[in-house]
Amino acid sequence: MPDDGPTTPAATQAKAMTPAARPKRLGFFTRLLDLVNPAERYQLALAQILHAERCGFHSAWVAQHHFHEHEGGLPAPFVFLSQVAARTSRIRLGTGIVTLPLELPIRVAEDAAVFDMMSGGRLELGIGPGGNFAAFRAFGLDSSERGRVFADNASLMLDALAGRRLPGGDTMYPPNPGLVQRMWQATFTVEGARRAGAAGDGLMLSRTQPRPAEAPDMTLADIQNPMIDAYLAALPAGCEPRIMASRSVCVGDNRAEIRGFAELGLTRFRDRLLGTGRVTGRETLDELIAGMDVHLGTPDEVIESLAQDSTLARATDLAVQVHSVDPPHPFILRSLELVAQQVAPALGCVPDATPLRQVA
Repeated sequence: MPDDGPTTPAATQAKAMTPAARPKRLGFFTRLLDLVNPAERYQLALAQILHAERCGFHSAWVAQHHFHEHEGGLPAPFVFLSQVAARTSRIRLGTGIVTLPLELPIRVAEDAAVFDMMSGGRLELGIGPGGNFAAFRAFGLDSSERGRVFADNASLMLDALAGRRLPGGDTMYPPNPGLVQRMWQATFTVEGARRAGAAGDGLMLSRTQPRPAEAPDMTLADIQNPMIDAYLAALPAGCEPRIMASRSVCVGDNRAEIRGFAELGLTRFRDRLLGTGRVTGRETLDELIAGMDVHLGTPDEVIESLAQDSTLARATDLAVQVHSVDPPHPFILRSLELVAQQVAPALGCVPDATPLRQVA
């Protein structure tokens, strides 16, 4: 893999706006949305993460979603990641996120602790309150209480991981206090970012967010930079910041081909949003690309597009996902290659060159 990034004007611009103090870590985020049956969907996602490791990605992330196969294909992240861990040797494996209000927090702690030990300490544990309100109803819970339940469950889960006494006097076996230092919180709000900072956790920023009704032309950076400000202000002294910016990125050798996939994928996604007030159903492809914060095209085009996002200059981690373009599997693999070889180095993300260990 080349050591140097591209020397195009877009790459030069991107390097100029990237802090040199610490290279960003590069992540691959998959929502497991390949348009195949569930068993094949999981196998393709596994193959994509294996390819990401070979390409030098530092981490791979999966999202937990109950129901709604077109929005998220994985209700059991630790089961899936266990298979990934058995086939990989270096890449860190993260949950982005576990919907903690819908889980028994001690069981999450137990699964996370065992998985982390079996994977050689490679788990990054992302948690959040969840945004699928219908799922709360199916679990017999009130979604309006999700913030309180999240806080209560997070506290109990941390007590379990740290080996502290639980209600009734028991302690969890095996404890894994090291995982407490590898917690991440996902949020859409300044207050949520402040909460993550105060806890000393990592901050997970979404690939896109709805714009406020009173400010429809705000950029994603306009929304997320105040979140970063609040996170950093709340972070305890001496605590290293961890800020992961997830971004929709689809890179290819042929611009027209990638735009063709985007038209199919983004139109499908738009049609699922009809009735939410976020779309009209009459958007052009370019309006969908801009409104959903998608970066696509050739490597040079994507470098130039990402260089406009001031949030990335403050992030410690960049996680790319092809959702909602959702091209076929071979094009996802090629996108991962182009991100690692050309796009990421131009943005300060140095791929991991650590030799891979032979996996049985």
